Amino acid sequence: MNKFALYSLLIVILLTTSCRIKYSLNPPATIKGETISIQYFPNNSSLVQPTLSQTFTEALKDKFVSQTSLELVSSGGDLQFEGSITNYQTKPTAVQENSAALNRLTISIKVKFSNREQPENDFDQQFSAYSDFDGSVSLESVESELIKEIVDQLVEDIFNKSVVNW
Repeated sequence: MNKFALYSLLIVILLTTSCRIKYSLNPPATIKGETISIQYFPNNSSLVQPTLSQTFTEALKDKFVSQTSLELVSSGGDLQFEGSITNYQTKPTAVQENSAALNRLTISIKVKFSNREQPENDFDQQFSAYSDFDGSVSLESVESELIKEIVDQLVEDIFNKSVVNW
């Protein structure tokens, strides 16, 4: 019984000291540079929502100011963003008895990202996100909530692509 207890203790010690797993929900950003410039994203979609350009541009700025140590400058930053809103549309996604049971609001943004310190990370890419809403409600009644949700997802995707390299 003495050998059994010794072997059991040895196994427990080996398992607890050799297996270490580190989890992180926010991977470290790979940012080189000190400044960031984010130009205004005009709405070039065929359907223009009046506040979307300002909402998106400010949300992108807020994300970088709050999540990085980069200083926001008006132009010529070490990291630079520019682009436009290319699509803002609703369409039915589920139809029942000649009416839409579910509608989808989709927003697409064209983003050009330049990184002076790491030009290999530059990109010129389209980002899209959507949110579904009940067909029995009008877009106007849920539009601001949907825009916030979609803009948050777009900003997260752009942030991850540009500095986290996901």
